[in-house]
Amino acid sequence: MTQKPAENELLQSVEDLKRRKEQSLNSGGADKLDIQRQTGRYTARERIDLLVDEGSFMELGMLNHSDQVGLESKSAGDGLIGGLGKVNGRHAVIQAGDQTVFAGTEGTVHLRKSKALMEYAIKRGLPMFNLNEGGGLRMPDGMGSDGISTKLFPPELLTLSREIPMITGIFGDSFGGPTWIAVSSDFVTQVKGTCLAVAGPRMLEMANGQKVSKEDLGGTEVHTRQTGQVDEAADSAEECIEHMKKFFEYMPSNSSELPPRKRTDDSPMRTSDNVLSILPQLSNRVYDMRRIIEDLVDDGEYMEYKSGYGQALLTVLSHMDGRAVGIIANQPNKYAGAAGPEECEKATDFICLCDSFHIPLIFLHDTPGFRISTQAEKEKIPTKIMVWNQALAQSTVPKISVIIRKSIGAAYGNMCGPTMGADFVVAWPTAEINFTGPEVGINVVYGRQLEKAEDPKEERKKLLENWAFDSSPYKAAASHYLDDVIDPRETRKFICRSLDFACAKNGGRSERRLANWPTGF
Repeated sequence: MTQKPAENELLQSVEDLKRRKEQSLNSGGADKLDIQRQTGRYTARERIDLLVDEGSFMELGMLNHSDQVGLESKSAGDGLIGGLGKVNGRHAVIQAGDQTVFAGTEGTVHLRKSKALMEYAIKRGLPMFNLNEGGGLRMPDGMGSDGISTKLFPPELLTLSREIPMITGIFGDSFGGPTWIAVSSDFVTQVKGTCLAVAGPRMLEMANGQKVSKEDLGGTEVHTRQTGQVDEAADSAEECIEHMKKFFEYMPSNSSELPPRKRTDDSPMRTSDNVLSILPQLSNRVYDMRRIIEDLVDDGEYMEYKSGYGQALLTVLSHMDGRAVGIIANQPNKYAGAAGPEECEKATDFICLCDSFHIPLIFLHDTPGFRISTQAEKEKIPTKIMVWNQALAQSTVPKISVIIRKSIGAAYGNMCGPTMGADFVVAWPTAEINFTGPEVGINVVYGRQLEKAEDPKEERKKLLENWAFDSSPYKAAASHYLDDVIDPRETRKFICRSLDFACAKNGGRSERRLANWPTGF
């Protein structure tokens, strides 16, 4: 049977479509894909395959290419692979920089596609996963007053208001646009050996003659420990993907939903029998607060947020009775749990995140106060302390505060003490609550007297006896500044029961007053 001319023409057009799509799958060329694999790195599409459920990815813009004359056949996808997929069964929008196409730089079509993907994610309430690698704005696309006029920051990125979770992985050197996306995200993880910066070392040397390595400019040590712009480092692409998926477990798909409830066999009425052996008998001995957190949360599982930054404060995502929670806890084995400028920024950032996505907050106190020094003053610690307080005061998610050992001075307020909006404030019998520690108070008020005393040690002992203000929790509990003093072993039970009441209205949805708070400060 002979084919009709129209049918033959249609078959030819289908074959042409097939050829074009096969060509686009080669990205910047089979040789460049091979080079990327030979260096032990996944291609953009392979990274997407690692992230999404098998067979779930639906690519959009596969036939894109540069709109610069003469570059059509060399720019498949214009350096960006994007589309829709499922991550652990949940719908998502995904984009991945393709380093094999002009080093993943951003041309006009690339930027148009990225903008369209973000617009769709916001429109349909889908989380955005960014698998970043790229060299920033492409030349000559951005050259000239007309070029740069159309390549500035997209409004969607600047006015996102945390309507959807933005989850970003840095899989290769990222400059310009990928960097802007990363620092505007809710969670960022970076593969070790990569660089995240405004511009690369070569551009830096050309601009001001400064020579610096990639690692010193924007490596994981810089960003996880010094800038806080990366939340978790990864040893590999696989680990980077796992960090992204783990964070997503605690997030809703969008701001109108609650985080998914996790199934658990860990009873909310379980006693936390290990906490008594974790807390040292002597109040000046250190311990790891992580051990107490592990004993309180469901199945002992949690995820640290910014684990390398501001290490005297722990910010943790976990579950209590299956409900996603955020935990802010002092870490006594680092600076005795005294917060400095970095810890203040970390706390503010975490409060904003949790308040924006309806995640209740739990505060675990053990701090001698703030870390004061000339360096802290130079880093604006008074401002950072108050910004933390401002965020806390404006947050509307349920908040439960537990004073475990010490909570001294202004830090008592920053850790959601009385009058700071907590639903409940309770203490362990071991709690010490005061303006300052007796030793410090004696030194400040009677320092000169002690210097002149014949027996300074004996004089100090007498002064301490006279300075016996009642810093135990019972005085505050008697005046109803605390809701209760609880058996430490009942802490998990108390928190789970309190959350049940605090979240009864609309499931605990917050007013999201902090959704417009900057993603960095």
